[in-house]
Amino acid sequence: MFGFKVINQYEQGIVFRWGKMLPAARQPGLTWVNPISDRLRKVNMQIIAATVPGQEGITRDNVTVRVDAVVYYRVIDPVKAIINVQNYTYAVSQVAQTSLRSVIGQSDLDQLLSEREKVNAHLKEVIDAPTEEPWGIRVERVEVKDISLPESMKRSMSRQAEAERERRARIISADGEYQASKKLAQAATVMSADPAALQLRLLQTVVEVAAEKNSTLVMPVPVELLRFFDRAARSPSQAQPAAGEAQDNHSLPTAPAVPALTGPADQLASTAALTAPLNATPKEPVAKARS
Repeated sequence: MFGFKVINQYEQGIVFRWGKMLPAARQPGLTWVNPISDRLRKVNMQIIAATVPGQEGITRDNVTVRVDAVVYYRVIDPVKAIINVQNYTYAVSQVAQTSLRSVIGQSDLDQLLSEREKVNAHLKEVIDAPTEEPWGIRVERVEVKDISLPESMKRSMSRQAEAERERRARIISADGEYQASKKLAQAATVMSADPAALQLRLLQTVVEVAAEKNSTLVMPVPVELLRFFDRAARSPSQAQPAAGEAQDNHSLPTAPAVPALTGPADQLASTAALTAPLNATPKEPVAKARS
């Protein structure tokens, strides 16, 4: 009624007199304006946090994602914010949405997931370029809040992570076996120098097995005993190749030699008379030609 206005500490006032803006902005505190010809417009100078709705886009490696973000901005020039743009809050929201779509198309999926700081910095530069100089609005910070992936892509990424973990586990296990084999080889070298060390190790193993309160005690068989039985089993089998070779050559095996007879002369003569007809070779009859 009397033209007195109060401007808060976080605000600045722009006075329009008969529709024309006065050059000097009103500072916080109590101020007076002509209630007939002047109109006061207050501009909030605080940092504003605006949520960017989720935007769907296709990354550079052809993956469909949905990304939403948060933009932090403030007015640095109230005159430009009031004169040059009709509604700077709505304008900043639209610029943030289009810029977010552009950044999604220029980035890979791995970059969106693992390099958030670079994506945020790039997005801040893209949004701040058309707003600071002509509109008097400075973008302080941009944060990518959430990235939604398709279910098929989530399953593929989980399988990839499982395969990577399994690969690392196998490499660690193989490395452990390699180191253990080297230590066992060194231990075998030390034991081979002293045969009593192997016997002591055997007794130590038996004690460890018996300490578990088992009803059965397993005694290992020495390897030398098994080698002795192996050599004993091979010796009879060496007499068989002669018969096998005779069968391959389709010939009869040679008969064993008959031992010589020894005894009195009359017994030897009778034995020779009995065996003579058997040893005699039958003669073929000869046919005589008649003239």
